[in-house]
Amino acid sequence: MLLAGILSLLAPNLQHGMQNLFRRRPAILWTLPILLTAVFAAASGAVGALSVPLTLLVLAYTLAPVLVAIVQGPAEAPRPTALDFLGILILWLPIEFAAGAQLVPRPAQGFLHSVAYGIAILLGLVLWTGFRSFAGMKYNPPRAARDFWLPLAGFAMAAPVLAVVGIALGFIPPPHLPALSAGRMAAAVGIVFVGTALPEEILFRALIQNLLMQRFGSGTRTLLVASFIFGCAHLDNGPQPLPNWRYMILATLAGFAYGKVFQKASTVLSSAGLHMLVDWTKHFFF
Repeated sequence: MLLAGILSLLAPNLQHGMQNLFRRRPAILWTLPILLTAVFAAASGAVGALSVPLTLLVLAYTLAPVLVAIVQGPAEAPRPTALDFLGILILWLPIEFAAGAQLVPRPAQGFLHSVAYGIAILLGLVLWTGFRSFAGMKYNPPRAARDFWLPLAGFAMAAPVLAVVGIALGFIPPPHLPALSAGRMAAAVGIVFVGTALPEEILFRALIQNLLMQRFGSGTRTLLVASFIFGCAHLDNGPQPLPNWRYMILATLAGFAYGKVFQKASTVLSSAGLHMLVDWTKHFFF
């Protein structure tokens, strides 16, 4: 259901409808935390993890960025404010550090973390495409032929660099033939795209990088900063000991490639496509 909501917002007409609605009746935004908390409560109840403290924590988590957005009102200018960056940090950091995990039984943590991630991405899209509605988020279907070949060109240039650096750092082993069937490898394309690549590209490119570009310009320095932020987000990821500086270096390099494709394409789906190709190749061939 959350994925359907996220994908539905690719429709420009729906985004414009939200923008018109929120400009006329901004108080409707207050219903979002209630609805999203209800979704999380239903999911946690389905896996036997429902509790009052956990539900209240999610309600507070979804209320905070809505409050930050409403304090500013609908965007009238393309220049983000410090509160916009604060709102994104409020959405991102609790997910990044698994806030509230101690309230969830261990068997349910992975599932509910994914649900919380979906809630964060959906709420972020509604707030920054429908209410604050900054230009340049590129959350739309492909609009030009380059949107299809840019991920392939980016992969051809970035993959060799990532492979060489990753092996040299000891982050990945030398390449090997895949052990799984072609059918399972093909099925994994969609899973990697919707489960990892698209959500991360919405957060790190459409939101974080784009707001940096809108605020500070689209030069190389901004791209490097956005790439470094993406890299730092992987310091708490395995399999190496934490902080995983190897992963941070590789993710920063990959983030630069994703960010460059995002800049040149007309849709965030292009950088998500490159992201998927990199993750899929690493999973099956390294």
